[in-house]
Amino acid sequence: MEKTPAEGTVGQTYREDSDGLAYSYEHVAGLDIPTVTWWKDPGLRKLYIMMPVLFLGSTINGYDGSLLNGLQTMVPWQTYFDNPSGSRLGLFTAIQNIGGICALGFSSYAADIFGRRIGVCLGLLIVFLGTILQVVPTKDREGMFIGGRFLVGLGSNLAQGSAPLLIMEIAHPQHRGKLTTMYNTLWYVGAIIAAWTVFGTVKYTSDAAWRIPVGMQAAMPVIQFALIFCLPESPRWLLSKDRPDEALAVLVKYHANGDSTDHFVQSEFHEIQETIRLEKLNSEYGWTVFLKTPGNRKRLLLIALTSFFSQCSGNGLASYYLHDILNSSFLVAIFFSLFVDKIGRRMLFMIAAVGMLISFTILTACSAVYAQSGNNSAGSAVIAMIFLFYGVAGFAWPGLTVAYCAEILPFNIRAKGLAINFALTATASVFNQYVNPIGLQHLAWKFYFVYIVILIIECLCIWFLFVETRGPTLEEIARLFDGASANVSGKQVLDKKSDLAGSAQIQHTEEL
Repeated sequence: MEKTPAEGTVGQTYREDSDGLAYSYEHVAGLDIPTVTWWKDPGLRKLYIMMPVLFLGSTINGYDGSLLNGLQTMVPWQTYFDNPSGSRLGLFTAIQNIGGICALGFSSYAADIFGRRIGVCLGLLIVFLGTILQVVPTKDREGMFIGGRFLVGLGSNLAQGSAPLLIMEIAHPQHRGKLTTMYNTLWYVGAIIAAWTVFGTVKYTSDAAWRIPVGMQAAMPVIQFALIFCLPESPRWLLSKDRPDEALAVLVKYHANGDSTDHFVQSEFHEIQETIRLEKLNSEYGWTVFLKTPGNRKRLLLIALTSFFSQCSGNGLASYYLHDILNSSFLVAIFFSLFVDKIGRRMLFMIAAVGMLISFTILTACSAVYAQSGNNSAGSAVIAMIFLFYGVAGFAWPGLTVAYCAEILPFNIRAKGLAINFALTATASVFNQYVNPIGLQHLAWKFYFVYIVILIIECLCIWFLFVETRGPTLEEIARLFDGASANVSGKQVLDKKSDLAGSAQIQHTEEL
């Protein structure tokens, strides 16, 4: 006897529900992640070979953020803009970060509405426009240059609001931490490229000396724009848009080499699907959601602290040896990004903070001795402490500033939280650019004590407030903040167990 279509549909729905419940029981204890050697796995090998396209987002930001330091050394640039100084030069410097702050209102919507890849492309188009405004000759020289830098900052942060999300959401769970941490360390590559580009044109006597480095701002965005669609869209975003077949296809292709029966990928897919379903059912998507639960308030606090400490821990004071510092810091940051899952995020933050506090305290003492006595040994010690300071900062801050803030957020507020992270980081950078020169002018080396106090507070905040996130999948991290009420696959099992335990307790009480 043949089944009717209705009976077949009921049977299929029942099997899907049964499978989903079975996976939910697995997810209570956490997804069992197999150990995979990525270069031996064809799917991951293909995925990770394309990953540098997304890493370019950080490299572009490093190039743009460091370029003006080199331009100020060029006589043609100084002549063209009538030797800017004081507040004018401050505006030239800060306007790019102000543009980055303004991206707060757009980047999350671009990432959530149009997808991670389109979000990157929209930002790159604005970077192109900003670059054109800076290099095309015009009567309003200063206004166009400042406007162009504003757009570059806006576009760069708009693109960055999507790129690390896509890395995090398509990476295999085993490699998520390393890849996402590595993303922001490549800021240094952009800064190094900017320094060498300026060095290559510094002897030019025409305006080409500065127009070429500025025009090169569009080179890496062109590469990223051309290759971004070689990467898959985020399966999390696809599921949020009710496109499960496409999401599963991405996971199967890259995490299981095309094997749709692979148990791990099926379990991973169900965890993501159920978590997003629960978030849609029980959560909100507006900005005020950051203030509505204890878990989200703690997430917002950690994002604010991470953003502030990444810029305002004394790292804005020492720039005389910038080129050598960039090279050494980059190597340290890359090296420790590979150990983020072995050492842990919180421990890396702690090592960096304590090391920065010790080196900066010694730096301050040596600066005082040198200022009062002119002792050459003290001056040499200051230089050594500058390098040590940036070296230990590389343990955590370059990579984890973005990676940590992104991974502590559930999908429904991940893009918004990352936008807040970039906006607060840009705000802290603007604060540095305006406050540090004033403090040094009036207090000289004594101003360093302000940062010693900040570093002490930083160590205490990391020790008492920061949450370790290594181990769980991207979805399961929510349990570290929201406990049993976390909207994560397996919640219905935990709720059922809780209800049964409550019923048993009531029954026991009534019997007594």
